[in-house]
Amino acid sequence: MNKNDLISEWLEKAGQDYTAASHMIHEVHPELTEISCYHSQQCAEKSLKAFLIYQDIEPPYTHDLAKLCLLCEDFDDSFSSVAQDCVDLTQYAISTRYPNETVIALNEAEVVLNKAANVLGFINNKIPGLDTEEEPEESADTEGEETAPEMEQ
Repeated sequence: MNKNDLISEWLEKAGQDYTAASHMIHEVHPELTEISCYHSQQCAEKSLKAFLIYQDIEPPYTHDLAKLCLLCEDFDDSFSSVAQDCVDLTQYAISTRYPNETVIALNEAEVVLNKAANVLGFINNKIPGLDTEEEPEESADTEGEETAPEMEQ
């Protein structure tokens, strides 16, 4: 498999995670907010790892999006613009996968989904010339949060 195919696969998986996250809060009733937040985190993680592969870096085995974002910043300072989203999303990697007392409200899940869309859109715009089949749709604004910008293909 060549590098571009590998990057495309990572971005396709990221897009699928985004689609799953959106589906869990917009199409399923009652909403599955914890699962949505998990898939939102996974979307951002896979996007960041795709960018590292684009830079010929083997992505580390970590769910720490802040760490991954810092590695990406080594190649492109503009990653600082999504750094806070990465910090915010990291918490959903583990706690949402196991039984616990965490209850995530719908509005929080929508904010988390928007952060994932922001990271995915940002990275898709950083990697030119790749076709990805899954693309985030804009989700509803929540508590003053902006929706993700349109992504170029």
